[in-house]
Amino acid sequence: MTLEIIELKQIKIVSGWSDPGGSTVHFIELCNLLNNNGLDCTFYGPHNWHLDKCKSGTLDDASLVKDDILISHFINIKVPVEKHILSCHETNIFPLKEKDLQSYDIIHFVSNPQKKWHSVNHPSIIIPPVVNKIKWKDPDNNVAGVIGNIDNHKQVHLSIKRAIEDGFNKVLLFGNNNDPEYYNQGIMPWVSRHNVVPCGHEDDREKMYSQISAVYHSSKRETYGLVEAECKLAGIPFNGPKNNQEVLEKEEILDRWKKVLQ
Repeated sequence: MTLEIIELKQIKIVSGWSDPGGSTVHFIELCNLLNNNGLDCTFYGPHNWHLDKCKSGTLDDASLVKDDILISHFINIKVPVEKHILSCHETNIFPLKEKDLQSYDIIHFVSNPQKKWHSVNHPSIIIPPVVNKIKWKDPDNNVAGVIGNIDNHKQVHLSIKRAIEDGFNKVLLFGNNNDPEYYNQGIMPWVSRHNVVPCGHEDDREKMYSQISAVYHSSKRETYGLVEAECKLAGIPFNGPKNNQEVLEKEEILDRWKKVLQ
């Protein structure tokens, strides 16, 4: 299939998650990258956060026809289409060994370690997400940041503890509260006893990073590590498990996706 034929096809990203998170950011950037290079792509999801950030719609807006190229994520769809790509951004919360993979032409992983974790015998490709370079200048304010949704998997309490032990006099938490029980038991004691400030999710990455001198991260497992990659490109001190994933230019990411879409 030539690129000219691909341009006549509609590429539809359909995800079971479109609130803030690494996969959502990935699909927004991918949707924009494809559209900016002449490929018609729309990102559909159940939440509203993505709607003003790319060509998009809700799940109710999504309709699939046999000529579509479908990229599905975190959702079970079995509709005959031109090509069905399963884009996997998870490990234990979406174990592929427990899924019926017959309806997928190819699986997209974001890193080699993630692919090895799933260890399934199915055609696949590894394409990391777009990582935008953040403009950052150290505010030299002795403030640490913890970035990511607040839940037990991210182990935010450990990041807070390490930042305080390292001498930071203030810790800002950037991310949505996805686990109220964990938040009340694991985070509120730190908020009440120390200078720990929940800031919620911040769309403006440069505004967020400009408020902190270092980032702390303690996730049990990351399939890629977008925050680590952003810190690496911007020169922001990153304190946490190192994934050291490859960071590709947009042109290389586009080329890899074109090969999958053909």
